[in-house]
Amino acid sequence: MSLNPDQLAAIVARDIPAGSYVNLGIGRPTKVADHLPADSGVVLHTENGMLNMGPAATGDQVDPDLTNAGKVPVTELPGASYFHHADSFAMMRGGHLDVCVLGAFQVSATGDLANWSTGAPDAIPAVGGAMDLAIGAKQVFVMMTLFDKQGRSKLVPECTYPLTGVACVSRIYTDVAVIDVGPDGATLRESFGTTPEDLRARLPVPLKTPAPQGATG
Repeated sequence: MSLNPDQLAAIVARDIPAGSYVNLGIGRPTKVADHLPADSGVVLHTENGMLNMGPAATGDQVDPDLTNAGKVPVTELPGASYFHHADSFAMMRGGHLDVCVLGAFQVSATGDLANWSTGAPDAIPAVGGAMDLAIGAKQVFVMMTLFDKQGRSKLVPECTYPLTGVACVSRIYTDVAVIDVGPDGATLRESFGTTPEDLRARLPVPLKTPAPQGATG
């Protein structure tokens, strides 16, 4: 059975190293904030100028002046700080973020990212800070469905949509599988409600599985 967005966000949160500085992109990635353990030491950064953002705000917690980059009301954790938008982008571009989690239209098996436009004549471009994050963060994770509404794979040999960044993504988290991507191609880490064989039959790229621990040769 495939994962819903909250279940997938919990998987992403599990894999973020303790103490990391992390940016969560607009949309599905913002859900990761709700699944980080209180003792993780993870510091969330928003490109509109905040460090140590907490989970989404609910009920009486909602402050219309306290939102993330997607304009979703959020909470602040002890020690939270605020700063100018330009300083926020300097953090993103300067290599100060350990991980960013972004959405995507396409990711290539070698880690190219396309997430700001489909290239269609009527498409509304929405690059935001994605290009800055893609080249500035030490690791780029992508959250997306593995297949679009027409059943086409979003993991592709080469991106056909306008690129956000080249060879920048290290791992994709999808509703049916977690897959590492990079110079060596696509490697399956885990799957949900499907098998490696079924995935290989639907994907337009070779899908490797890691060798068992201790294996040689």
